[in-house]
Amino acid sequence: MANKRDYYETLNINREAGDDEIKKAYRKMALQYHPDRNPGDKEAEDKFKEAAEAYEVLRDREKRQIYDQYGHEGLQGTGFSGFSGFNDIFSSFGDIFEEFFGFGTSRSGTSRPRKGSNLRYDMEITLEEAFTGKEEEISFNKWESCQVCNGSGITPGSSPQSCTSCHGSGSVIRSQGFFQVKTTCPSCNGQGKIITDPCRKCSGNGKVKIDRLLTLKIPPGVDTGSQLRLRNEGEPGENSGPPGDLFVVLHVKDHEIFSREGDRLFSEIPVSFIQAALGDTIKIPVLGKKDGEELKVPMGTQPGDLLKLSGQGMLNLSSGYRGDLIIQVKVTIPRKLNQRQRELLEELADTEGMKKPKKSKGLFR
Repeated sequence: MANKRDYYETLNINREAGDDEIKKAYRKMALQYHPDRNPGDKEAEDKFKEAAEAYEVLRDREKRQIYDQYGHEGLQGTGFSGFSGFNDIFSSFGDIFEEFFGFGTSRSGTSRPRKGSNLRYDMEITLEEAFTGKEEEISFNKWESCQVCNGSGITPGSSPQSCTSCHGSGSVIRSQGFFQVKTTCPSCNGQGKIITDPCRKCSGNGKVKIDRLLTLKIPPGVDTGSQLRLRNEGEPGENSGPPGDLFVVLHVKDHEIFSREGDRLFSEIPVSFIQAALGDTIKIPVLGKKDGEELKVPMGTQPGDLLKLSGQGMLNLSSGYRGDLIIQVKVTIPRKLNQRQRELLEELADTEGMKKPKKSKGLFR
């Protein structure tokens, strides 16, 4: 991860580039470093792969947002780890290369197993739920392999016919200019076979849409942006490939009392100026405790002072320890005093050598 170049630098574009500019930059690099134009050139092959990876991320709004915020490390949670080779690139960008060169450039048929697409589910939780963790059922819509035909798309008991266009190979050779490449057969979409008797359940698609219900366990300590990965709960794979994964992205709602920074919690607590001067022990709200917790306010506490309750913050998912609760003291001054309170404060003022304040006569005498 640390050795990867910045994707914007790879395509020679700025970070504000739009979709058309990104596609144009990738087209230029794909033409320049295409393996059929640079046979045996390892450096060109690497640049071709590097450009494809950059384009795959920056053309996808979700991946691009994650990359802009967290860099290469952030993309690990999305299941994207680049391309394993040219076949991966040509399979993923078949429509793009067709637009660039006038025909598709997949170098082999698409009959090889391919992992299904990942899914994303956004979920909002409260700060209390993030503090304690919770279990919750989630429901979502997804494709699933047809159980009638086992994902083949063929009516059980029947067989597909060999494609006459590609003679069962799944690919045909086409030429244009200096390019001569194998492309996906348009008649059978690279399968090498034609289904003549499609499954009635899935209409030959091999997949059906279902409503999926799952119980999700949210561990304590999660934060906004945390992702929970449920393996094999994404879209079904192609040609007996494994299914993708489901990524649940969490969003923690703001709290009226507490704010958060990592595993530390912050709150503001009002105390009277008498409590601040003389010291006191007060009850304050803390997460996870219905009756709160006692906090000792030291004698001589000043406005804005920070007091700490150790271990009353959020759980750190890495260390397993809880952070601290930091309380900022807000000293409150009474707006009105009764006669006795005023006398006592005047006596205190005398001990400080202060002059007694003159009583206001108002605007008119």
